[in-house]
Amino acid sequence: MIKTKIDSRRITLFLLFSFGITWAFALAIHFTGGLADLSLGTTAWFLMVFAMFSPALANVLTRWITKEGWKDSYLKVRLKQNRRYWLIAWVVAPILLLVGTGIYFVIFPHNFDTSYAAINKVLAQTAQRTGKPIPVSPQLFILIQAIQVILLAPILNSIATFGEEFGWRAYLLQKFMPLGARKATLIIGLIWGIWHWPFIYMGYEYGFDYPGFPWLGYLVFLWFTFIVSIFLVWLTLKTKSVWPAVISHAAVNGMAPLALLLVKGQPNSLLGPGAVGLLASLPFAILALILFLRSDVFSPTESLYQPSELLSAGGKA
Repeated sequence: MIKTKIDSRRITLFLLFSFGITWAFALAIHFTGGLADLSLGTTAWFLMVFAMFSPALANVLTRWITKEGWKDSYLKVRLKQNRRYWLIAWVVAPILLLVGTGIYFVIFPHNFDTSYAAINKVLAQTAQRTGKPIPVSPQLFILIQAIQVILLAPILNSIATFGEEFGWRAYLLQKFMPLGARKATLIIGLIWGIWHWPFIYMGYEYGFDYPGFPWLGYLVFLWFTFIVSIFLVWLTLKTKSVWPAVISHAAVNGMAPLALLLVKGQPNSLLGPGAVGLLASLPFAILALILFLRSDVFSPTESLYQPSELLSAGGKA
């Protein structure tokens, strides 16, 4: 018989573990100097890495305590039958965020640093460290950075993003799917966004802590997690695998800070140019809305759900 009620016990346990562990680490970061220095190997860096893995740990602990087992764990790669979704996961998100950053600077050109001060500083520091001048213009440097982010960030950041995706999209999503894919997706986006709030408070999200907008900033970040969650859920349901979502999430994390190299003055962080701004995320939002309204995985007729009979990787958009 198809399940029509959510598993409130497992949902509650998962949320207690994921929020409890993460926010405990956030509190530890706050009382050990905050996020002013996230350099590799610092205390804040180690605590942040552990915090990002708490949803995955919550998945493991909830399954273990409730004796759920590992059916429908979404750990299978399924690369052969899902090649196009892997490609979409790899390149679509960073390209859309890059376009969004461009939109912001077109509308607010006074925030674009034509002197490339931040980039020149990076080049100067690199030259000082190596003892050799760097024969690269600022424009070429930012182009190289964008290409590197698109090609390498999905790999380099995937260890950390697995910690989140194995919890949110590979586990908690399934638990809300009896409500229908659309409701489940919106709930996951809301929970995922709130889970980040302690780090936004400390100013972590890609260099912007929404200065001057102490409450609106949290809501704008929720909007960002809503639209990104739609895309990540779509990838997960289409492929029946957590890995495309891991790759795409890693790509988002890699591209998001790139705009900070081009900023001058005090931009309106609610709008951009960081990826978590409304204007900068506009292209991503348009794609998410199209998927949410038109893709078969979000069809209202899919309100009855059984994990082992999840939607196949074929079908409409």
